[in-house]
Amino acid sequence: MIRTLLIITLISLSFVSCSTEKKRTSFNIGVSQCSDDAWRRTMNEDIQREASFYAGLNVTIKTAYDSNQRQIRDIESFIADRVDLIIVSPNEAVPLTPVIEKAMGEGIPVILVDRKISSGNYTAFVGADNYQIGKEVGVYAANLLNGRGRIVEIRGLEGSTPEKERHEGFLSVIKSYQEIQIIADDFGNWLRKDAKERMHGILKQNPQIDLVFAHNDEMAIGAYEALKVHNDIKFPVMLGIDALSTPDGGIQQVINGVLDATFIYPTGGEKAIQTAYNILNNKIFEKENILYTAVVDKTNARVIKLQTDQIHQHQYRIGQLNEVLDKNLAKYATQRTLLFASFVILVLFMAFILLLIRTVQHKNKTNKLLEAQNAAINKQKEAIAEQRDQLITLSKNIEDATQAKLVFFTNISHEFRTPLTLLLGPLENIVKNEKLSEEGARLAMLMRKNVQVLMKLIDQIIEFRRYENGKMQMYFTLSDLKVFIRDIYDSFYELSKKKHIHFDFSASTDDYIVWFDSDKMEKICYNLLSNAFKFTPENGSINIRLSSFIKDNERYARIVVSDNGKGIPEQHLNLIFNRFYKIDRLSSGSGIGLELTKILVELHNGTIEVESTEGKGSVFIVTIPYKQSDISVTEEYPVLNASLEDKKEEVSLLESSVEIKDRAYQRSTKPLVLIVDDNADIRVFLKGLLQDSFEVIEADNGQSGLYKAMKYVPELILSDVMMDVMDGFELCSQVKENISTSHIPVMLLTACAQDEQRAVGFESGADAYIPKPFNEELLKIRVRKIIENREKVKAYFQQNLTFGERKESVAEIDKTFMEKFRQIVEENIIETDLNVDEIGQRLGLSRVQLYRKIKSLTNYAPNELIRIIRLKAAEQAILNSEKSISEIAYDTGFSSPSYFTKCFKEYFNESPTEYLKRVKS
Repeated sequence: MIRTLLIITLISLSFVSCSTEKKRTSFNIGVSQCSDDAWRRTMNEDIQREASFYAGLNVTIKTAYDSNQRQIRDIESFIADRVDLIIVSPNEAVPLTPVIEKAMGEGIPVILVDRKISSGNYTAFVGADNYQIGKEVGVYAANLLNGRGRIVEIRGLEGSTPEKERHEGFLSVIKSYQEIQIIADDFGNWLRKDAKERMHGILKQNPQIDLVFAHNDEMAIGAYEALKVHNDIKFPVMLGIDALSTPDGGIQQVINGVLDATFIYPTGGEKAIQTAYNILNNKIFEKENILYTAVVDKTNARVIKLQTDQIHQHQYRIGQLNEVLDKNLAKYATQRTLLFASFVILVLFMAFILLLIRTVQHKNKTNKLLEAQNAAINKQKEAIAEQRDQLITLSKNIEDATQAKLVFFTNISHEFRTPLTLLLGPLENIVKNEKLSEEGARLAMLMRKNVQVLMKLIDQIIEFRRYENGKMQMYFTLSDLKVFIRDIYDSFYELSKKKHIHFDFSASTDDYIVWFDSDKMEKICYNLLSNAFKFTPENGSINIRLSSFIKDNERYARIVVSDNGKGIPEQHLNLIFNRFYKIDRLSSGSGIGLELTKILVELHNGTIEVESTEGKGSVFIVTIPYKQSDISVTEEYPVLNASLEDKKEEVSLLESSVEIKDRAYQRSTKPLVLIVDDNADIRVFLKGLLQDSFEVIEADNGQSGLYKAMKYVPELILSDVMMDVMDGFELCSQVKENISTSHIPVMLLTACAQDEQRAVGFESGADAYIPKPFNEELLKIRVRKIIENREKVKAYFQQNLTFGERKESVAEIDKTFMEKFRQIVEENIIETDLNVDEIGQRLGLSRVQLYRKIKSLTNYAPNELIRIIRLKAAEQAILNSEKSISEIAYDTGFSSPSYFTKCFKEYFNESPTEYLKRVKS
């Protein structure tokens, strides 16, 4: 049953397909016109109107505007578009012949209209016999002139076949009349404007003319317009060719009296389309289709015009009827297609219903089988899910255990830094200052070397932890990579001499100013060179080569470390950058150096490669770009602000918990440094380093350190970070927020050297951050330089009591404090009894705290600073007012003019009177 329905459906579809086929074939015709004159436009209208009578004929018209090259391009485009037939009205015969012959060669029929080409290679010709028309015009002219007269001939486009044939036909008749002379002829190029210009030229030479023959009506009208300018000349007989029925055509010009007669030259548009249809449908056609002519003069012009207008009206009506007929045919075809489609859909629907019944029956059988299979699959799924959960739990437990181990390992690595500091510092003192025996010096150097090796291993472990936590930060600087690697080379040079290894460094003459993280780059080079020295025997060689190259318009630096050691087996080359991987399990080392090196290179957006031959050595190639996409920017960390009441409360709490002695700390001439650390050994060690150059006081936690900072106002605070009661970050923040201590620089010393902890330290206002273990000379230099910078700040405040816009290294809170101090003095400058206690109360400080704050910032006592501000105000009054010296003295708060004069002379080295005379002179 289903098979039968399918057969019926296929038959129906075939029937619908056949019935809906178009009975008329569609053809594309290309029309190439040589110009855009009225005659050509009329021909185009005739072609389009006639084509509308034939279903499936699609016509495309292109105009060359009297250009041979443009017409050739138009025909070439028709050939490229593979049109079915081309209709051409050639601009000139010879230039157009090759392209028309090309179209014929491509199998495209060509119909020539009006004009021929220089060969007979075309499909059909439609047009009048121009030679015969020329003869008929000659006969008509001879009759009008009665065999005697002077004629001017205005010819068409030189070289075109109509021009040649019309001229030859006309001349063949006129030359038989001896008394008829062609006194002048010229080429009007089928255009009214050109003919008018040529006629003006002819009239200058030949004013007496009996007849003018123009090869078309447009040129005849142009000649007529030229004759109208010359009123003294008798109008000759005007003859033209075309007899178009347009409002400005030849027939209308005969009626208007512009022309005496015109000869009908049919466009041939209708005949061209009829011939094209016969050619495309393989019907019989004539190759030469000659159209005939007739004369139109005053005797028949009106009748022909009337007939032509009626024909146009009938053609327009026929066109409308064709459009209506096409619409009805399309509607009929659509309805017929819908009918057959409905029948097919009905048959398909019946087939679908039957198929659906069979499908449902099969589905029921299949569902029973699937249910049994699903039950088995679900059991397997539950077992797999249980195993997956077990694996997830096991993986999480392993991950948690690994993380716990890493955290413990990292924390214990941090804890190693403090005892290593106490090892490395005294060792360096012993090596530098103590007189040791040769064996003792050797052992001390060995101890120092191994402490440094242990520090590098700890640094690598911490670097790994940072990288795994995503907290490793890059600090790129623009530096000379060549100089940097030269320094590393120098540090390994002594080792190469001891191991009798030829060690060489070479670099090309290129510029090596590159963005890189110097700390990370040092680790990269150190690891590669350490491995090279480790696996290169005595009398071997190690080379470092630095070069640059350009790839994809970006410059790269290439670092090559090569050796002639024992090399790496080929099977291990792809594994050496894996964590904890060691080629020789018995060799020393942790197996993390090369993985860390690869990580650090990739953080520079670079690559590392290795080439090695076992027994011949290895080559490691590091490539990094000159520029980095992400460059770290130094941030300015804002100082946290606290209210005055909060600060007072803090001070009162501290003073209540610690006994404060009334007398001030008696300082020596050395700068005072406060050391804050909960490790007594570290405090003893630091005090021993600094006590020769500085006065040192100590505190064992942050709270005690804050109290001593407020009490003694040291030149510098040197503090650990990890402490009980109050840590170093909180101490630093409290110091920087308190008005009495905000100017004191804070240097943090800690075993926690991670970047995020540094950021917290700088956020709290730290001026410097030094990781443990540290180089004691470097520490002394940093302490000395920070204190020297504070002396520059004092000098700045001494020399800039007017507090301009200059910032330098002055903290904003200190600048604001000094501005408030100056403002209070200036607002009360006339008060002679203005004292330090009153100013301190308004600033929220005790007399002692104010004294130490002002002294630390300016090196002046508060009273000295008040007096200087009064003297500065007096100086401005002397310069800008007409008051007497006595008035100025009292206005600026001095108790008497004599005391004012004494103070003024001490500060300015001249009396007020002498100063006034000098500036006024």
